Amino acid sequence: MARAHGVALKALIEIAGTPMIARVVAALRASPSVGRIVIAAQQVEALRAVLPETDRIVLREAEATPARTVGAILAETGAPLLVTTADHPLLTAEMVESFVAGLPAGADAAAGLARAEIIRRELPQTRRTWLRFADGDYSGCNLFLLSTPTASNAVAFWQRLEARRKSPWRMALLAGPVTLLLYASRRATLATILRRLGRRAGARLAAIDLPFARAAVDVDKPADLALVQTLLEPLVESSLEHA
Repeated sequence: MARAHGVALKALIEIAGTPMIARVVAALRASPSVGRIVIAAQQVEALRAVLPETDRIVLREAEATPARTVGAILAETGAPLLVTTADHPLLTAEMVESFVAGLPAGADAAAGLARAEIIRRELPQTRRTWLRFADGDYSGCNLFLLSTPTASNAVAFWQRLEARRKSPWRMALLAGPVTLLLYASRRATLATILRRLGRRAGARLAAIDLPFARAAVDVDKPADLALVQTLLEPLVESSLEHA
């Protein structure tokens, strides 16, 4: 997608006149719960020109994989650490604050999810990859919270899964064959799967149910980009009219 749009990184693709990464950073800067913002990427210097000059933003080269990058930043900053992605241009401060406020007591690490019925109602045209459980279908929202030092165990578990990504059977052994069978048969609830994975990871895992359909939309393919453009351009035009 970056090549198709003539930019060095996908995060620099402009939507309604603004690079995706700039939209994400604006949402984070507007969130009272967010302090320092660490941005990691390959060719990270390519991002500097589109970002505001502020001591709150730190740029660093990414590690070889996403899990290793998050692990390195967590080791540097400590918990709590909010993680999101640069291809999340619909992110808002309201979403971030709702996510942080929804963290269950005692959770070491949490992921944001949106229910399928909310997404289908507001964005019937979008195609998502659904996580299917006995108590409902969800889509991920590219929001993660590593809330305690024990979250480093969850990141280490992610790194082990990532290292086995070319060998599905080894990933299955690590996650637990029974857990995968329960998930595949849709006989287990979301809470059950998280509890079983948490025991494997050595951390208490949680899901935070978000009421925002748009929180589940990232830009992985051209159809996603077209959808986001359709959603954002009217907002930009309205703001210009009232400027």
